[in-house]
Parts: sequence; structure tokens; C-alpha cells
Amino acid sequence: MPKTKIGVLISGRGSNMMSIVRACKTGEIPADVALVVSNKADAAGLEWARDRGLTTAVLSHKEFHDREDHDRAIVSALVTAGVEWVCLAGYMRLLSRPFIEAFPGRILNIHPSLLPSFPGLHGQRDALEWGVKVSGCTVHLVDLELDHGPIVEQCAVAVGDDDDEEALSARILEHEHQAYPRALRKLLSVPWRVVGRRVVFGKPR
Repeated sequence: MPKTKIGVLISGRGSNMMSIVRACKTGEIPADVALVVSNKADAAGLEWARDRGLTTAVLSHKEFHDREDHDRAIVSALVTAGVEWVCLAGYMRLLSRPFIEAFPGRILNIHPSLLPSFPGLHGQRDALEWGVKVSGCTVHLVDLELDHGPIVEQCAVAVGDDDDEEALSARILEHEHQAYPRALRKLLSVPWRVVGRRVVFGKPR
């Protein structure tokens, strides 16, 4: 049976992309990474992907008229590669409607907080400033709102009294590398459905 083809979008080092690739290679995720796309030519994750024989593409948002044109170009590259699911792995762009509609219910993101708390670019910093005792990470399906779609997986991480943003971020990242492959494996292996705002696994009773 052919494996599901995944496209991964990155803007930087792509450490979550690396965890997904490794999980595909070991068979933990029943899929292959068909394409790695970045909006930045100097994204460190691109070199890592190329060194492992993965197909990569650079589509700079600066070369397109607007966000939708940029997204349509990425969608075209993904479709050409046969991609069925899209994983955002440190991709620092909000997706537009044409992108979302091209892969309905098949786009995943991971965010370094326990959503719906602390969405946006600085989830770890915002959690520390609020004084929470527990933070973590969230894998969710992507919709048109920022860090908003139905939740697939969450991991809790205790916040230490001496934590700064760097220390908390590093500890959360360790859990991200486990949660993202686990969530993707379940979505590709187990029947699931969206009930309200939750992704529920298993067949309906």
C-alpha cells in the first residue's frame, strides 16, 4: 500500500521537520516526506533536508504580489509532488484561504503553548510573563485563524521558578519533537473526526 506523502513547510532550522523525517524513516509515521518548502533561501533546515536526499523548494514571499499568490505557488509545488498532508514546522507565515481550501482538514501546526492560551509568536515569553506554573505545546489542525484550529495533541511542561524564555523554550521543544510525530501517526493510522473543537480518535459508537 502506498505511503501517504507529506509536505513540510519551514522558515528556519526546522527541528520539528527533522523529528517528522526521522519518524517517517523508522516507520513510526506511515508516510514519506515528499517535499520540504521554505520561504527563506537561508533556512538552515533546507541543508539538513538536502543532505538526506529530500526534495526541497524555496519560494520567497518577497517575490510575489501578495500572500495569496505566494500560497498558490506553494500549493502548486505541493500538489505536483503528490503531497496529501501538510505539516508546518516553524513556518512563520499565516496561511491564506486558497492554501487552507487546497488541503481541507489536512494541515497541521505545532505551537509552543497550551492553546488557547498564548497564541502568536512569543508563546513561551507570554506564558512566563503571565506567571503560569504549567505551559507546554499543542498540535492542531490549521484553519483561517492564528493558532486556532481543532486540537489533536497536547503536552504539559512544568514552568520552573528560575526559568527564562530560553530554558522554557528548550524544554518545550523536547516535547514538541515527540508530540508532532505522535499526532501525525495517529491521524494517518486511526479513524478520527472533529467533534466541536476536539479531534476525537476511534470509530463513533
